[in-house]
Amino acid sequence: MASTSQPLQGKRACKKIFWAVFPHACFILSLVIYAFLGALMFSHIEGNRKVNLSEEYRTFLQNLWYISRNLSDNMTENEEIFKEEIHDLLNTAERDWFVNPKDRWTFFGSLFFCCTVFTTVGYGNTYPVTRIGKYLCMLYALFGIPLMFLVLTDMGDILAALLSKSYNEFRKLQSKILASKLCSGSTCNKAEELRSRAHSKVVINQPLTIMEFLKSQSGLKRKQTKYRNAEIFEMLIDREIEHTKQARTKGIERWSSCPELARGKTMSRVIENFDKIGKQLEKLDVPIVLMVLVIFVYISCAAAILPNWETRMDFQEAFYFCFITLTTIGFGDTQLEHPKFFLFFSLYIIIGMEIVFIAFKLGQDRLIGLYKKVISFCGEKKMPSKKVYPK
Repeated sequence: MASTSQPLQGKRACKKIFWAVFPHACFILSLVIYAFLGALMFSHIEGNRKVNLSEEYRTFLQNLWYISRNLSDNMTENEEIFKEEIHDLLNTAERDWFVNPKDRWTFFGSLFFCCTVFTTVGYGNTYPVTRIGKYLCMLYALFGIPLMFLVLTDMGDILAALLSKSYNEFRKLQSKILASKLCSGSTCNKAEELRSRAHSKVVINQPLTIMEFLKSQSGLKRKQTKYRNAEIFEMLIDREIEHTKQARTKGIERWSSCPELARGKTMSRVIENFDKIGKQLEKLDVPIVLMVLVIFVYISCAAAILPNWETRMDFQEAFYFCFITLTTIGFGDTQLEHPKFFLFFSLYIIIGMEIVFIAFKLGQDRLIGLYKKVISFCGEKKMPSKKVYPK
């Protein structure tokens, strides 16, 4: 019996873990599928568009030819004037004139664009040009941004639980270390004696059974009929407990023998998991300084790795780029040469945005508390003091 019960317990444990992880996996998988579908859509629409040379492009080429013809190789005094003119001319140029759409809107390039859309980063160096691409971009962001926020909230609960648990364990360890340093031998022994006495008192003060209570009463020792009534009463209670135990075991056998009945119970638990999204994040209470330190370390790790394939970046530039990305500012002043390598950092971006989101949530709670204190302080100052008149 023991050998057969162990595999059943293992299967039940695996099912519990599966249904516990299922809601979180659904959100992440739906976001990944949404990103891949968007990449296929935009690579097909924007990558296959025809490039029409506009009148501005012809004017640009004419001005460039005019500046290069008037430049004389023997006249060095015209070099500064040439630099200024060519700089002003290049500022009027558009990037689409010199880049093939198929080279920019590859699958990985489109996937990177979709990630910048639903994460609300929006660097600005890649954007739809066609009219249908702009309309689909608005529709894509309309559904993608709430889905991304849902993933952030859901994963934020997991990170909040891990952070709060780690912080509480650290505080317990710190208190134990301080207690061991401050506690001497005699005081510790006294404390242990007090604990043992309190434990013994608790054991003594446990509730007595009906028979023990009746036996302790001296006035009722001779009344055997009351003893018999008490015995009958206890037997009835024991019999009721046995019936309830049997009913519970029968219920468990029905759930295990008939999976269709257990499915409703499991589904209700899964729905409860969906309803609990965002609850752990509301309960999080860790110092804001700790969150700032976590963000600094997190960004520093990526800033040390990113210059390995982005050779134009150093540590400071990569740190600035990661901060602008995780805070969803996305100026676009720092551009990536290899965005498809940065896509492997997509999990890093999502987790980093969650950490920043948690830090912003904590900062928001602290600001609300500060505003409450300021308003209550100002209200107390403005309240007129009560005058005490003599009787």
